[in-house]
Amino acid sequence: MEKDEFFRGKWFLAPMAGVGDYAFRAVCKNYGADAVTSEMISAKAVCYGDRKTMVLARIRKEEIPMALQLFGAEPEFVAKAAYLLLENAEKEGILPSAIDLNMGCPVPKIVGNGEGSALMKKPALAAEIVRRTARESSVPVTVKMRLGWDKNSINAVDFAKAVEEAGASAVCVHARTRSMMYTPGVMWEEIAKVKAAVRIPVIGNGDVFSAEDAFSLLRQTGCDSVAVARGALGNPFIFAELKARAAGLSYVPPTVSERMETAIRQLSLAVADKGETVAVAECRKHFAYYTKGIRGASAIRGKLNSAETEAEVVSLLRSLSEQEEPL
Repeated sequence: MEKDEFFRGKWFLAPMAGVGDYAFRAVCKNYGADAVTSEMISAKAVCYGDRKTMVLARIRKEEIPMALQLFGAEPEFVAKAAYLLLENAEKEGILPSAIDLNMGCPVPKIVGNGEGSALMKKPALAAEIVRRTARESSVPVTVKMRLGWDKNSINAVDFAKAVEEAGASAVCVHARTRSMMYTPGVMWEEIAKVKAAVRIPVIGNGDVFSAEDAFSLLRQTGCDSVAVARGALGNPFIFAELKARAAGLSYVPPTVSERMETAIRQLSLAVADKGETVAVAECRKHFAYYTKGIRGASAIRGKLNSAETEAEVVSLLRSLSEQEEPL
């Protein structure tokens, strides 16, 4: 793998804690995602040898290019975790394409520990984390960031310049501040400012739910690539739509039957990876997205939430396949 392989793609699946597992990543890859990222991995948990955490860091050959995403606020722990993850990956024979450092997660339990987007308030510390990690990493180090802590402290340009100087090979900028969480409305113009200020690739992120959104983001910001997050939930087909639009080809949305069979495929992959009980429970949130807007889906969703076996879920999803027209 050449060093810049991760940055050649245009359409990325953004990391999403709790939903961006192997099964979902594999389905998105199948529909054309150029690169994917693991769920968030705790640097301290890696350093302390937590087995469950290491499961999150498993990479399959078909996922490459893939980044492993670490979160933490102490440079020594993050750097050591990167070293350990790469050491383990080398033993497994599949290196990640990048180590991604999460400096954008807004959830209280993460920022409460000074991690995630709390680091937007401490650019010097963020830069030191990047610097120390880059020294220990044999693959590129990238940064996932927001615009700042709130609208009164937008510092994305200075922050991006600081992590670039420290050794970051790319930044992925979510066009919201931490205080905005995931509320409607993004500030793509701030991504444009970051792009104009740094030399490294800039990946734009935030409110991309269609090909039109993605291409508007590219036009308005000049960013190098686009990371799709919630827009891919229940809609991994968005990557096929993006590829078609980029190639100047017409795109035909999936039928209800195709949507349900894709959901079933994702469940099958999750069952093989995690076992039936865990997979069925964890996939329920995905089924809510896959079935959105389908006639009769409301009643089926209630049954899906109480289903306990793969066979039950498959039967319920296929019962919707007859509904070929969305509401």
